[in-house]
Amino acid sequence: MSRAWPLAAGGALATAMAFGPARMGFGLFLPVFRDEFSLSTSTAGLIASSAFGGFFLALLLTVWLVVIQGPRLAVALGCFAALFGMAIVAIAQNPTMLAVGTVLAATSAGFCWSPFNDAAERGVPFNERERALSIISTGTAGGIVGAGILALAVAGLEHGWRTVWVVFALAALITAAVNLYALARLPRSDSHSVDRDALGGLFSRPAWPLLAIALSFGLTNGFYLSFAVDHVSQAGGLPGIATALSGPVLYIALGAGGLVGFLTADVKARVGLTGLVRGIFVCSLLSLLLLGLLPTSWSSLLVSAALQGTCIMVLSAIFSFWSSHLHPRLPTVGFTATLTMFALGNIIGPALGGFAAQPLGLATTFVANAGLSLATVLLFPGKPRREALGDAID
Repeated sequence: MSRAWPLAAGGALATAMAFGPARMGFGLFLPVFRDEFSLSTSTAGLIASSAFGGFFLALLLTVWLVVIQGPRLAVALGCFAALFGMAIVAIAQNPTMLAVGTVLAATSAGFCWSPFNDAAERGVPFNERERALSIISTGTAGGIVGAGILALAVAGLEHGWRTVWVVFALAALITAAVNLYALARLPRSDSHSVDRDALGGLFSRPAWPLLAIALSFGLTNGFYLSFAVDHVSQAGGLPGIATALSGPVLYIALGAGGLVGFLTADVKARVGLTGLVRGIFVCSLLSLLLLGLLPTSWSSLLVSAALQGTCIMVLSAIFSFWSSHLHPRLPTVGFTATLTMFALGNIIGPALGGFAAQPLGLATTFVANAGLSLATVLLFPGKPRREALGDAID
């Protein structure tokens, strides 16, 4: 795996940075930001949705960049967007600076994931490709755990959150250097053309179930990541520790739960795609209910966060292999189409949830999101219905 190791290591660093602090850091530090910048719940929801909007736009731009320039430029843009965005957050003096930095940092998640499918296609032998992509995808879990540990370490310091965001920015700089090296020697693609016939199938009937679960999880996961820590803090935090420590504990558990993603292929082989998808949305349902109704219980918080982390990583794997099955001639573009639906849910979920929480409260809004996961379990089509749509995967 000599050629694959630099690419896999660089990809893991990129996803750790982009999907850890850059994309989820706002939710992790929201209680601190509330106090520092006097943010209301609706304002926090708008900032979170704007950040996911940046993720959405970056996904669309990435498709064009990869086709025209290859993966290196897109990943580099993502790393530098994270660097400057997180640096702005570290020195923010008002809500506008905070919002600008948060949105700019979050675009890195759109730039730094799907290009590695193309990079692996070009630079990793077929028999090593699956392992390399698995290593890259697990970077997300490591990034979430790392962000939580850093937040935990400085929770008692007056301006500790600024120190953490400086460290985040330095991590983005290191990630940029590693990936500029790792992606520099990739073989050039034989063609920059796009299969226009295959493009027409991106949103065709066989893809509807995949796009639907991506949108559903985007809605609930975007809300969870934006308001979970805030809900726990407003409820008084976990017993026995300072309120400021509850968020880092939640994110560490969330990242640890994501390690279950390693088992996705094995579980699918045993229970099939229908059982796997329905099971993972039951996990989403339980995660939202536990945190919404019992935010100050240690066991509920840890189980909720671990289940949410499991959902993130398992569904990430499902999005990847299912989109590759549906769109074998356009693997990167097909994957990006799925992620675009997920990102659309991320945009709507926090904004809608933030406004709903003003009159209803966060607990009720978490329960409402759980209802969406339940509806997904009940409505997800079994294999016969998916075959009728033209999709034979299971």
